[in-house]
Amino acid sequence: MAGYQLSVCAEMVFLDLPFIERVERIHALGFGVEIWDWANKDIDALAASGAHFTSMTGYLNGNLTDDEGIVQLLQTAETSLAIAGRLNCQGLNLHGTGLDPQGLPVKPVEVVTGEMWLKASDTLRCVAQLGERAGRVFTLENLNLAVDHPGTPFARAHDTLALVEAVDSPALKMNLDLYHAQIGEGNLIELIRRSGAAIGEIQVADVPGRMQPGTGEINYRAIARVLEEVGYRGVVALEGWASGDSNEALAQFRDHFTL
Repeated sequence: MAGYQLSVCAEMVFLDLPFIERVERIHALGFGVEIWDWANKDIDALAASGAHFTSMTGYLNGNLTDDEGIVQLLQTAETSLAIAGRLNCQGLNLHGTGLDPQGLPVKPVEVVTGEMWLKASDTLRCVAQLGERAGRVFTLENLNLAVDHPGTPFARAHDTLALVEAVDSPALKMNLDLYHAQIGEGNLIELIRRSGAAIGEIQVADVPGRMQPGTGEINYRAIARVLEEVGYRGVVALEGWASGDSNEALAQFRDHFTL
């Protein structure tokens, strides 16, 4: 039995059900549950669902690099921690900048300057301090620029790894999204090995299509073996669409990560 925990993003499966019923269905199948924007959710209903929440959005707006955006990010990160406390959710997810409902950056960036790198590092150090005080972990997710998130700064997994290692706090880790990394960088097994203890969560979906493992080109059975070899004990979350029936998609996800 693998040492990691499987979780499922409720935003992308069982789409014919009301959101709380999606959460309950995922929980009943034995998975942890992940959510995106908590501001449009019934937090009391989620808390009463009995589900184990493994990740949620850790901010509502703002960014890592300009003064106004930094204030907004830190303020909404602190508010997000209070919601995470109500849901007993350990992980709070961040991106290189605020994203709109279509996943596009609110303020696209063509060139990331050295000054922006320094500002981002300082901002993430403040975020980590918030996490340390609350006993929770913020994760910085890599994104792909070619298909889903053009114009997002600090998007590559190598970028998020550099920032996480620069901050060097147990309350700031990588959310290593292998779907995005396959599109943007490839060489996933070596990326996992290089990232090592900096990884706070692994997210998965296959390429192309962003659906469950087994529908595309990524050898997720090999990924599962490597995660076990390196002693990964965190969350592996399906953040992808079901290619057909959601129950079958989740069973396929579980099969690919059962050793």
